[in-house]
Amino acid sequence: MLYHLARITDAKTARVSSWDQTGRNADYWIIPAGKSRVLAEIEGPGCITHIWMTQQKHYRECLLRITWEEAGFPSVNVPLGDFFCLGHGLVNSFQSLLFSASTRSNYQFNAGCALNCYVPMPFRKKAVVELLNESGEDHGQYFYIDYEKWSAVPEDAGYFHAEFRRANPFGGWGPEIPVNTPQANIVNRERTAWENNYVILETKGRGHYLGCNLSVANFQGTWWGEGDDMIWVDGYKWPPDLHGTGSEDYFNQAWGMQPNAFLRNGSSLYEGYTLGIPDGNPWQRQGGYQTSYIFHLENPVRFQKEIKVTIEHGHGNHLANDYSSVAYWYAERPTLVVTPPPVEKRLPVLRDNQGNWLFSPANQITPFRVKLNPEMKKMKAEWKKLKKGK
Repeated sequence: MLYHLARITDAKTARVSSWDQTGRNADYWIIPAGKSRVLAEIEGPGCITHIWMTQQKHYRECLLRITWEEAGFPSVNVPLGDFFCLGHGLVNSFQSLLFSASTRSNYQFNAGCALNCYVPMPFRKKAVVELLNESGEDHGQYFYIDYEKWSAVPEDAGYFHAEFRRANPFGGWGPEIPVNTPQANIVNRERTAWENNYVILETKGRGHYLGCNLSVANFQGTWWGEGDDMIWVDGYKWPPDLHGTGSEDYFNQAWGMQPNAFLRNGSSLYEGYTLGIPDGNPWQRQGGYQTSYIFHLENPVRFQKEIKVTIEHGHGNHLANDYSSVAYWYAERPTLVVTPPPVEKRLPVLRDNQGNWLFSPANQITPFRVKLNPEMKKMKAEWKKLKKGK
């Protein structure tokens, strides 16, 4: 993986940054409300090797966009914090191989945080990096973007892509039913799974899926997982090409998520800590904010025509928490990614001082609701009867 460190090449290292060109110390740019600004326009061939950014707020309100060549559309179009694996507009210090963050204000909204991205991003003609400020106030941004100028880009080098999706709440069929109960254990397979699972990525073309981050606002308060990942390569079939065994299992953990951040997987936000509970019982959570990430560095999921990456929300998609995600992948050609929801539909769900969720139609977005089938109706009736009997 680190073989390139020993290679001597004719590449030239360069940087674009927000440094104060008057020689003073105002080393930041101001992006007015509702405006975008190009941070870097780099002529190729070359490769972006590192992005560093720091700011005090607007982690969901600002969109980071990257356009390759002269495509006319971005292939990266993601809220600022979520791109760097920090969901919900929260900041926290964590380290992975591709992304890291550093702050003295862990688990806080609207606080200063350093964000780093080390994903290699080769391009042949041009790369344009811009930031769109969709907040209602001016945005201050420090940044630098390191890159190399190459004599040529290898023919098999793909273009980096990233897209953001959200369901708040996810349209689950039985959110009143806790996970790991008989009533939640429905059959979820074949077209039912294909149509109802939460979609992390669905794209056409040729390339490989690199991984994702998944953010959950845990409204129900018990375990939000138990959903299997299901990844279809080059079209529908049953079973899918990759079928997992549970939400935390997909993120290479077990028995729930833990408060760790490893090179390839882990929790950049751990829901127990967001509640002030250093190590709460993972099966009796009171609700919180979680962001999990997984990077398929040695095992990317390669596709020749198309790919659909999904995960159940709860077993059989019965839960209705706030779900959002960022998918990362390389494609043979620049591809248009999903447009993020409007800014008001991206904002996090907050809580009051007593820990109660403050639900508001202003930030709710539910792309679809699971259509009840006979088994789901039966299980909902059983649960209602069981609760009434207590």
